[in-house]
Amino acid sequence: MGFLSGGIGYVVPFLVVLTVLVFVHELGHYLVARWNKVRIETFSIGFGPELFGWTDRVGTRWKVSAVPLGGYVKMFGDADPASMAAPDEQLAAMTDAEKAVSFHHKRLMQRVAVVSAGPAANFVFTLVALAVLFATVGQPFTPPQIGKVQAGSAAAAGGLLPGDTIVGIDGAAIHRFEDIQQAVRLDTGKPLAITVQRSGKDLTLSITPRVTTVTDRFGYDHRFPLLGIERQGVNYVRRNPVDAVWRAGQETGNLITGTLTAVWQMIIGARPADEIGGPLRIAQMSGEVAQGGAVALLWFMAVLSVNLGLINLFPIPVLDGGHLLFYAAEALRGRPLGPRAQEYGFRLGLAVVLTLMVFATWNDLVHIGILKFLKGFGT
Repeated sequence: MGFLSGGIGYVVPFLVVLTVLVFVHELGHYLVARWNKVRIETFSIGFGPELFGWTDRVGTRWKVSAVPLGGYVKMFGDADPASMAAPDEQLAAMTDAEKAVSFHHKRLMQRVAVVSAGPAANFVFTLVALAVLFATVGQPFTPPQIGKVQAGSAAAAGGLLPGDTIVGIDGAAIHRFEDIQQAVRLDTGKPLAITVQRSGKDLTLSITPRVTTVTDRFGYDHRFPLLGIERQGVNYVRRNPVDAVWRAGQETGNLITGTLTAVWQMIIGARPADEIGGPLRIAQMSGEVAQGGAVALLWFMAVLSVNLGLINLFPIPVLDGGHLLFYAAEALRGRPLGPRAQEYGFRLGLAVVLTLMVFATWNDLVHIGILKFLKGFGT
């Protein structure tokens, strides 16, 4: 029960991580909205009652609220923090001066830009964070040569040997050991065509990674597909600023692709859905990663920022992707969807989001062992 006893060691890193990423996301919305001359009424980190805040010279209320599980930017013309439009009669009754600063009176592409800016800001944060790490600490770049093959592993059964250099997996080029790890983690139980260089010759082997239970230093079990190979140490290569940005862009693209692939595998049932985590697991991981220092925490935030950006782009009303879905319908129809259609859409979206939150929280409770703890307490 390390998570339950971790206390402040988990809570503080969790609040830092979530606050920074939510602020970045909402700042994207805020900056593009202001650029399009939209009046911002509220910029909130968290939901619920206000804990503290201030009002700036243009009338925006900046505040921190009691429930730190997200945030919002409420623009002039919004009926609520989810950016649902105010009733038509209220929008129509606005003066020309009010319409000029109302979000819902802006052109379609302006609204698209404002909504898209939140997820885009998360992707930019990831790129910048990785670029800083690659230019200062260095990019993990270990040659894809096998240092050790574990006895009884999938690699041993498949014929991999120490000293082999893996140069391709399923036709994709492998440049570093980290590429091998990413390819194997996305495997769903199918054989991988692994091309290795051995004694100056190329050899292709068909190997199926084995799902293995790994216990971390906190006593939690994780199930991963593994080949059963180890690298020859870990190398970090410091990049010049231009190269760091370029490679950070590549790594950000890999994170986006890998995340979308994993989500699709869950949808079609090829990957277990118990990998979906919620606030409790993020808090646990934040606390664990923070013990590795600022560099490890920044890596974690970069990865989490990509996930936050992608989740918000899902075409679910209430999320940014849901708004973009409505705007796509507006572009096709030549006029916005009716108030009733939007209201039903938001109700459905809210139900989907709440269902996912409950499911993710259940997974979290199982993951941290709370159910076993309660069962043992009852006996």
